[in-house]
Amino acid sequence: MKSLKIISSFIIIIVLNSCSKSDATYVDVSNYPNVKAAFGTKIDLENLIDYAGQTVPSYITKDNTILGNSITNKGATLGRVLFYDKNLSYNNSVSCSSCHQQANAFGDVALASSGAYGTTERHSMRLINTRFASEFKFFWDERVSSLETQTSMPIKNHDEMGYSGLNGDASFADLITKLSAIGYYKELFKFVYGTEEITESKMQLALAQFVKSIQSFDSKYDTGRSQVATDSETFPNFTNEENQGKNLFLTSTVFDNTGNRISGGLACAQCHKVPEFDIMVNSHNNGVIVNMNGTGVDLNITRAPTLRNLVKPNGTLNGPMMHSGVFTTLEQVIAHYGNITVAPGNTNLDQKLNQNGNGQQLHVTTTEVNSVIAFIKTLSGTAVYTDSKWSNPFLN
Repeated sequence: MKSLKIISSFIIIIVLNSCSKSDATYVDVSNYPNVKAAFGTKIDLENLIDYAGQTVPSYITKDNTILGNSITNKGATLGRVLFYDKNLSYNNSVSCSSCHQQANAFGDVALASSGAYGTTERHSMRLINTRFASEFKFFWDERVSSLETQTSMPIKNHDEMGYSGLNGDASFADLITKLSAIGYYKELFKFVYGTEEITESKMQLALAQFVKSIQSFDSKYDTGRSQVATDSETFPNFTNEENQGKNLFLTSTVFDNTGNRISGGLACAQCHKVPEFDIMVNSHNNGVIVNMNGTGVDLNITRAPTLRNLVKPNGTLNGPMMHSGVFTTLEQVIAHYGNITVAPGNTNLDQKLNQNGNGQQLHVTTTEVNSVIAFIKTLSGTAVYTDSKWSNPFLN
């Protein structure tokens, strides 16, 4: 049985990878009346949105796409529908987009997002540029090894979407039965895979492709980076303050033997390496170990979203920061890293924050704080908030 499942998965991947815009064939839309009725012109099967051919800057080198599930226009289109469909929750009250909102860089301004039966246990992570990182693991505690696996886990969580199959909850099989009776899913799964059959694996592949397609490379930083050979050069489009903040972000720190900074920069890039600004692989926790609302301690929070679009183009935050939402200003975040306390029992603190057994003391000046914040704000693009390819496809 295990070998049959593996073969089936490979067949699904091969079919999905063949569904790109470049090899699209004529589509008789009369065969898809339910798609037309549900989505109108927001989904045009004759002229699919180009998810697969989006431009990626040459200086972006990281890509955690697993072999066999690259973005395709058909797959990402189906993924978009699944991402926004409240039918994926047991009581039809929430969708993936309820916690990951386009207006907030696919995160949530609420401390804890509302689910079908409760609230999330951790602050909802932004989904910008999840594809462009060395890290393959997902969730704050990195408990799953691929985005594909991650996509269906919130659906199977009692509080979030309610199809846990435990303690009286409906099961994922019940969800598949539910979706199989919906006309537009019959048509979309046949359009993408050649058959109406819905499986968890097919859903995971399509959802992951849509999430991977959500990218942002139209920031002030990207404009500057495209004009120079390396990040260490002065960006011609930056202010003096922004360039100073970039230098502090990039430059290593020199410590004395008690963990006090005596020269150099703030070395933010040791954990958030440019130009992707995602968390480095094998990072340990950053000293924020208390769970949301002070409910216990977790030493295994080692994942973080990219710093891109941490703030909106107008400078306001896309919600509180860290898994617990404990920080609500960038000043608070910098103050935390500037004065690391090694908590008793925290055996998983990242060693880059632990200098000779002492938590780092950066002694950051007000000018330096303002400069780093000015630089972080240059990492925010604009299109991701408004581009229709990532918007809600349902007419209402």
